[in-house]
Amino acid sequence: MAIQVGDKAPDFELKDNHGATVKLSDFRGSKNVVLLFYPFAFTGVCTGELCEVRDNLPQFSDRDTQVLAVSNDSIHTLRVFAEQEGLEYPLLSDFWPHGEVSRAYGVFAEDKGCAVRGTFVIDKEGVVRWTVVNALPDARDLSEYVKALDTL
Repeated sequence: MAIQVGDKAPDFELKDNHGATVKLSDFRGSKNVVLLFYPFAFTGVCTGELCEVRDNLPQFSDRDTQVLAVSNDSIHTLRVFAEQEGLEYPLLSDFWPHGEVSRAYGVFAEDKGCAVRGTFVIDKEGVVRWTVVNALPDARDLSEYVKALDTL
């Protein structure tokens, strides 16, 4: 079962597409976080969603929010994907141990070996304030994240 509104967001430490370590707890007290889990880099729906975030980054930065996107791809795959699509926010690799963070958030599809489309809006205190989980083929609505941020 996915993490619910009101739950403390599980802390994690993952490598980004540049090999740098990113910890969720590093944002506590300073920024809200939109945590996006997505199945795979280079796939149609995932590329569309992440490019929409790219095209609307000011809507997040203006709301004192860091976007973190997580997949089960390797950091090498994520580096090429980010370069190809011009993604300038962190793409985090939940590759090894495979799906550990996705499982902690309840969005890992064991039968597929990847995360489903889970989104978690986390406030500056590390509490989940809004969430949605979509099936693999179902794109999410970015405007819903922004509305959730406006309530913080």
